[in-house]
Amino acid sequence: MGFRGSSPLSAILVSMSIQAHATPNPNAMKFTLGERRFATPRSYASQQAAEADPLAAALFALGGVYNVFMVQDFVTVNKVPESSWETLVEPIQGCIARYLATTR
Repeated sequence: MGFRGSSPLSAILVSMSIQAHATPNPNAMKFTLGERRFATPRSYASQQAAEADPLAAALFALGGVYNVFMVQDFVTVNKVPESSWETLVEPIQGCIARYLATTR
């Protein structure tokens, strides 16, 4: 789940700018990044489909995630109904922060 070269401090600083927003779908949460990071849309409907994408693979590895969509300045994560946002939001923000801290 970690990214090579990321420091804990840089990941913490990046995570402070990642905001979680509810969507009309109670099983989807939008995480805004504060800046454009994805030039083209990326969408993954399974863990197997996400294997080659380090961020998507890390998000699926958290468990309870069934879809990841990334475009421009946000990431939308869909969870299974049995999972709780209370246990997923901070780990998702951490995965995104570690990824952003190691990519440009």
